[in-house]
Amino acid sequence: MTPDQIRLWEKLERFQITPPELALTFEARLAREQGWDRAQALAVVDEYRRFLFLLLAASHPVTPSEAVDSVWHLHLLYTRSYWDEFCGQIAGRPVHHGPTAGGQSEQVRFEDQYQRTLDTYESMFGRSPPPEIWPDVKTRFRSAADWRWINVKNWFILKKPRFFRRSGSPLKKPDGSGGGNIH
Repeated sequence: MTPDQIRLWEKLERFQITPPELALTFEARLAREQGWDRAQALAVVDEYRRFLFLLLAASHPVTPSEAVDSVWHLHLLYTRSYWDEFCGQIAGRPVHHGPTAGGQSEQVRFEDQYQRTLDTYESMFGRSPPPEIWPDVKTRFRSAADWRWINVKNWFILKKPRFFRRSGSPLKKPDGSGGGNIH
């Protein structure tokens, strides 16, 4: 890292989205919203800091993992922290979150950016990103369209049996043939 990058990283390491004395800290809200325990929320926030570093220091566009992106989405709601402290004081410029416009070319672009992000992470930090937070490209984009925000007070969440996940439909067997009604 260059001296400027080292100073940037030191600022990001010290950066707290909310003061820890608040009853509901950023990390506690993140854990609640994602169904994570405190340790997992803290680990993903640390990886979000690394993503912010890459976003500012890499010579190419970067793409976050799903977990890191969930932190970014929540951070955007903390407008003073995001716009005044992060963008204003640390980045020194606005940093916008640009969602995909959809389509095959966007898919290819984001897959390429994500792979470059993983490679740059390893180069900058001297280690591979943790796979439980930063999965490989294929895993990262395999089920992106399946994500939903839901209210767990109103809905049961049950893991689908493997048969349903493989076939994509309860009416098809794993071999692709018809299946009929489920009893």
